[in-house]
Amino acid sequence: MTRSRVHFLFLNVGHFLDHLFLLVFASAAALTLARDWGMSYAELIPYATPGFVAFAVCSIPAGWIADKWSRQGMMAIFFFGIGVSAILAAQAETPRQIAFGLFAIGVFAAIYHPVGLALVVHGRNRTGVPLAINGIFGNLGVACAALITGFLIDGAGWRSAFVLPGAISVLIGIAYSVFVIRARKSDAASSGAPATAAAPATTEAPAVERRVLVRLFAVVFFTTAIGGLIFQSTTFSLPKVFDERLGDIAGSASLIGWYAFVVFAVAAFAQLVVGYLVDHHSLRRVFAVVAGLQAVFFAAMVQLTGVAALVVSAAFMLVVFGQIPINDVLVGRATKSAWHSRVFALRYVVTFSTAAAAVPLIAWIHTRGGFSTLFLVLAAAAAAIFFAVLLLPHSRHTIGATTGTAPAE
Repeated sequence: MTRSRVHFLFLNVGHFLDHLFLLVFASAAALTLARDWGMSYAELIPYATPGFVAFAVCSIPAGWIADKWSRQGMMAIFFFGIGVSAILAAQAETPRQIAFGLFAIGVFAAIYHPVGLALVVHGRNRTGVPLAINGIFGNLGVACAALITGFLIDGAGWRSAFVLPGAISVLIGIAYSVFVIRARKSDAASSGAPATAAAPATTEAPAVERRVLVRLFAVVFFTTAIGGLIFQSTTFSLPKVFDERLGDIAGSASLIGWYAFVVFAVAAFAQLVVGYLVDHHSLRRVFAVVAGLQAVFFAAMVQLTGVAALVVSAAFMLVVFGQIPINDVLVGRATKSAWHSRVFALRYVVTFSTAAAAVPLIAWIHTRGGFSTLFLVLAAAAAAIFFAVLLLPHSRHTIGATTGTAPAE
């Protein structure tokens, strides 16, 4: 395996861990922690909010430091920091203490998206498929959070769901640091000058008219904000949705974890399909179809239970996950390589700020209208994305024409 592929594998594993750690608490709260601490689900889940706020706000300094200092160095800090924070979170005895642990996880989790994605797209002409592969790993992290947490809760208690992945992340951080150091020494020995690990030749984004660029980024940040609300609402609440709506077919934490895993894992591969489509077809058209299907499936989910709810859940997660690489492709095409970490940071600040707001929103809606009301809200949000996408530029000479990538349309 070449060095660039090994580096890409490390980046993919990092994306897996990033999303896994962020949702361990959601699964634990839904399946056992609320009961163990004598609280309702709606009372407990707001304690996750500080972690998601940190996840959003800390993206900007993480991206700035990575562009100014070292992207590989920041990735090493990510692996070590998130692992140690998870182990510390497992020591919590009160909701307030676990909120501090989740905050620490959020601080280090914020490193991944502005830094890891900048490394993924650096020097590539066609970015859709690499971003999609990387996204699949992130969404498998979402899937495995419910599965792993369910099994560990049944076998060893909720604390083990933080400790075991935390220890693994620290070990991966050691391996990544060794890889980067050896790669730099090898490059220095062969060329006489230091080099970073596994960076392909730089390819800059084509020039884009200012008017078009303003409209493009307005759409990107609006759809990012609404998409973050949808993504967080679905991934955070799905274990509880299954707990309430699957009835007799999901009678234990392990079974709920299995169902959530299957839905998330199958849906994750939608990114690969969408990544291919945006590299070879109209990005604007693909985006509109994805958003429109989200609205349809959320509306269909309002009153469903049992097997029908499981099937439609898989359908809406397919298009929720399928949207993820689209905005990243737009950002990668429209910005220079030297700015990638900072622009990705801004995009993910928007994404995860609305994601943080989704947690108390879920709690508020759950106590008043239940998940039926939540799905109506998500259907309206997806419809708003659909109409925003129609504002993307039509011209074939705006984005991607000079790099061999598919145009916005």
